[in-house]
Amino acid sequence: MLKKIFISFGLVVLFSFAHADEAAPLAEDPVVEQRLISISEEMRCLVCQNESLSGSRSELAQDLRREIRDLIKQGKTDAEIRTFMVDRYGDFVLYRPPVKPTTWLLWAGPFVLMIAGMVALLMYLRRRNSQVVNVTLSDDDNKRVDALLRDDQ
Repeated sequence: MLKKIFISFGLVVLFSFAHADEAAPLAEDPVVEQRLISISEEMRCLVCQNESLSGSRSELAQDLRREIRDLIKQGKTDAEIRTFMVDRYGDFVLYRPPVKPTTWLLWAGPFVLMIAGMVALLMYLRRRNSQVVNVTLSDDDNKRVDALLRDDQ
C-alpha cells in the first residue's frame, strides 16, 4: 500500500514538472530589452492596475511589451513611445500622469476622499456626544461605587 502511494506521488510530481512553463526568452538585443524595461516600469498594466507593465504577466501586458519592443526597433524615442501609449490608452497608463484638468481627479481624489472622511467622522462624533446624557450619581450610588472599588483591590 505504501509503495503505491509513493509511486502515485512520484507520478504527480513528474507530471507537474513536465507541464511547467518555460521561461520567456529575452530580446535578441540587450539594449532594446533594457529600454523596454525602463519604459514599461513607468507604465501601469491596464488589467492589473497596481502592477507595472514590466512586472505584469497578463496577456495584455505581454502584448503591450511586444508593441513597445517593436516601436523601439522602429527607432522611436522614449518620449514618442510614451506619447503613443497615452494617445492609445489615456493618461491612466502612466504611473505619474501629468497634472492637467483631465487628471486633477487622479491627483486630488485621494486627498478629497480623506478630507471628506475626516469631516464625516467629526460630524458623527459631535452628534454622538450631543446625544449622551449626563447622569449625576447620588450619594448612595457613590458609596456603592467606592465599596466596589475597595473590594476589587
